[in-house]
Amino acid sequence: MENDNRDNNYYEPDSIQQKKEKAARELAAEEQREAEKRKNRTRFWGGVVVGLSFSVVVVTLVLVGRSLLRFMEYQRNPLQAQAKQLEFTEDSAITPTMVSKLQGLEGIIDQLYSLGEVDVEKLETGIYKGMISALEDPYSEYYTAEELADLMEQTEGIYYGIGTYISLDATTLLPKVSGVIAGTPAEAAQLRDNDLIYEVDGVSTYGLSLNETVAMIKGEEGTEVVLTIYREGESEYLEIPVTRAKVEAPTVVFEMLDETTAYIEIVEFDDVTLDQFTEAMAMARGSGMEGLIIDLRSNPGGNLDTVVDIARMLLPKGLIVYTEDKYGERVEYTCDGTRELEVPLVVLIDMNSASASEILAGAVQDYGIGTLVGTTTFGKGIVQQVLPFNDGSAMKLTISSYYTPKGRNIHGVGIEPDVVCEFDGDAYYDEVNPVDNQLEKAREVLRGLQ
Repeated sequence: MENDNRDNNYYEPDSIQQKKEKAARELAAEEQREAEKRKNRTRFWGGVVVGLSFSVVVVTLVLVGRSLLRFMEYQRNPLQAQAKQLEFTEDSAITPTMVSKLQGLEGIIDQLYSLGEVDVEKLETGIYKGMISALEDPYSEYYTAEELADLMEQTEGIYYGIGTYISLDATTLLPKVSGVIAGTPAEAAQLRDNDLIYEVDGVSTYGLSLNETVAMIKGEEGTEVVLTIYREGESEYLEIPVTRAKVEAPTVVFEMLDETTAYIEIVEFDDVTLDQFTEAMAMARGSGMEGLIIDLRSNPGGNLDTVVDIARMLLPKGLIVYTEDKYGERVEYTCDGTRELEVPLVVLIDMNSASASEILAGAVQDYGIGTLVGTTTFGKGIVQQVLPFNDGSAMKLTISSYYTPKGRNIHGVGIEPDVVCEFDGDAYYDEVNPVDNQLEKAREVLRGLQ
């Protein structure tokens, strides 16, 4: 017992220390357990975040991967056989790689594009229009079936719109009013020749094709379109509302200016123009015509065959015009001279006289059978052809250049008048006593020829 007492007495201080150490160890262990819990919670939520992020990445990679795999499949699989069938050439824009890329683009758009529904027909049309647009030729264009129907409707002389002729301004590349048809909403709204169309219903027209601008202006009868116009001499843009209506556009206007002077305005060379001009010439002869003024001002051109047929009613025997394509192949249009005009002739021209109207003016000038009065013409010496497809769509393409009988190519140059006479807009638009100074000059020149 002594020994035990001794031991007890001896270890009592150590026992208190052990209790302290034990308590410290338990506290440390508790803190370690809490730390482990916190660590585990952090790992858990971190795993959740990482997992979610990884899931998003996986989903994205799956979506993109599908498209990329499809793209790679397009590259690898069926197109080699297609290439043999389509006979791709080395200098062709349409190659197996190009077709593969288009299919890949479509696949990625289909999988990832999220801003509205995708219109497949519009994508297809965009491809066609983009190819023609890449030519950077403002006169070449792709037409959908609807656009082609509208174009054909207009050449027949009846359509729904405001009654203007639209051409491209060479300086600003904006569409401009090149002519206003009498008795139409455009005339009532006081639109003028050479008005630049800056916007249609608030939409900029810069960079649009003429067909796209015309499509925006045309519309249902009774509806309104607002044109934002830049007019020379005005300090601000003009906002001009015009109500659409059915427009019957006679392409030929006839009038006897006096007992012996016949006046024939050719507004445009359309399918109906030949019959209208033939009728006007018959009326002029029946009215005692001793001199003729043909007005080609603001005439944007039109059908090559039509202007050639009209020229055959005026010119002597010989060449009217000839065209040459990229291969140097030449096509000649001639006149037999059996209906040559028998009275003095003056032809009015201006900066908006283009294409087919320049063919007629150029031939008159080359043969010396008439006098050109006005200002230098537009200078469009190239020919387009509308090439239809089986689905109703079509492509209008520049296929050749034309030359006057003396071999002049007037593209980018125009035809200079024999007698220069600048247009006096103030006199023409005078509300009290309007005067067409160019027409008066033409009458003066004609009197000198009689």
